Amino acid sequence: MSHVVIDPKFCKGCLLCMSKCPKKCMALSGRTNAGGYEYVVFAGEGTCIGCGICRLTCPDVAITVFKE
Repeated sequence: MSHVVIDPKFCKGCLLCMSKCPKKCMALSGRTNAGGYEYVVFAGEGTCIGCGICRLTCPDVAITVFKE
C-alpha cells in the first residue's frame, strides 16, 4: 500500500501538498513543530496512489513517498 511520510521538523505548513494531492491524503495536524509551524500529516491510508505530486511540490523537501 502506498503511503507518505512527512517530516514535521521540516514542514512549514504551506499547504501546497494538500492543494495538489489528487486523492486529498494530507491534513493539518493541529500541532506545531519546534519552528512554531502547524505541520501537515498523512491522512490517506488506503487512498494514496503514490503519485509523488506532494513530494514534488514541497518546497521544504519534507515529504517521502513510498509506492507499493
